[in-house]
Amino acid sequence: MKASTFVYPWDVNGDPEAAGRIAALGVEQVTLAAAYHSTRALTPRHPRHRIVTAEHAAVLYPAGGRWEGPGLRPYAAGDWAPGDAYGEAAKSLAEAGLEVHTWVVLAHNSRLGAEHPDTSVVNAYGDRYPWAPCIAQPATRAYLVDLAAEAAVRPGARGTELESLGWYGLQHLHAHDKTGGIGLGDAGHYLMALCFCPVCREGYGEQGLDAHELAAAVRDALEPLWQGAPDDGGWAGVEKLLGETTAAATRVWRDDTARTLQETAVRAVREAAPGGFQVLLHADPVAYHVGANAGVDPEHILSVADGVVVPCAGGTALLAPFAQQGREGAVVAANFPVVAGMGGSPGTLAADMAKARDAGATEVRLYHAGLASDGDLEAVRSALARR
Repeated sequence: MKASTFVYPWDVNGDPEAAGRIAALGVEQVTLAAAYHSTRALTPRHPRHRIVTAEHAAVLYPAGGRWEGPGLRPYAAGDWAPGDAYGEAAKSLAEAGLEVHTWVVLAHNSRLGAEHPDTSVVNAYGDRYPWAPCIAQPATRAYLVDLAAEAAVRPGARGTELESLGWYGLQHLHAHDKTGGIGLGDAGHYLMALCFCPVCREGYGEQGLDAHELAAAVRDALEPLWQGAPDDGGWAGVEKLLGETTAAATRVWRDDTARTLQETAVRAVREAAPGGFQVLLHADPVAYHVGANAGVDPEHILSVADGVVVPCAGGTALLAPFAQQGREGAVVAANFPVVAGMGGSPGTLAADMAKARDAGATEVRLYHAGLASDGDLEAVRSALARR
């Protein structure tokens, strides 16, 4: 199984040994960030720094001419990724014999929400989620499609992985996060992710729902959860809380919105890319899920993209719905966290890869070579050597 590891440009630039060290892990590919959200990251082996603070979402290369005019546009990185940080890192990694693919984060941008508050998801209580651009809004959709096409197709890249190409919701570690006091499950998180911006209100109306009444119904449905009632979870839990007919109508609006954005973005990337360019989505096979791994319909998304990258931190169960499509040539990549200090299990990677192969995975992704300790990397090296 082909293996790739995620990398940030600041893991590589300024460290003459970084590219060779990553290649020595036994991976064939790196998935290198080209557009990324705000973060604070360790660089435990870098000769010049140990902590990098990316203060806001940014493109990690000089933005092109498509952003002329008054509309939404990506932000340039600060001193954490100056100039063409992506290009510099990509060159070093390619010279070390690694195939380079871009890593592009899309509908996850706190600065966009801060400076353009009307672009954000608004929940049933009127609270904005500044980290979550509403993907139903025409200007936001156009921005995300243009960003996908530009950031994905960097010089020399052989493919891309598009993250957050769908709805985002409450599940986001935001600054000093204090949202864990109530145990919201799948049902509660879905209700808290429903957007009530003007565009979404109109969209619900197209499905025969009164947006004002829907928001009130969502608040009523959530009230028992705030009081400590168990969240039944799953779609059945949403239907129980909101009613089957109403729940289904919200799904029609949200599913169609996400699908059409994914189709448009992938098409734009392919139009900008050279022949043979691979387009993958970070995806969850439960279509109503939200977040970095966008909820998708497996059959549909594998008819749109070349494959998916699937979160496997909790096991390999999410792989099967994609593998069972039997789509010839489709990539089904199992994404394993390998940073022990962040909950990963590098010591079980060999066994995890075997389980992933049995579940239908064709490739492996490893999160994250730049963040991992020396011990984590040695465990990764050992596991990949036993493939």
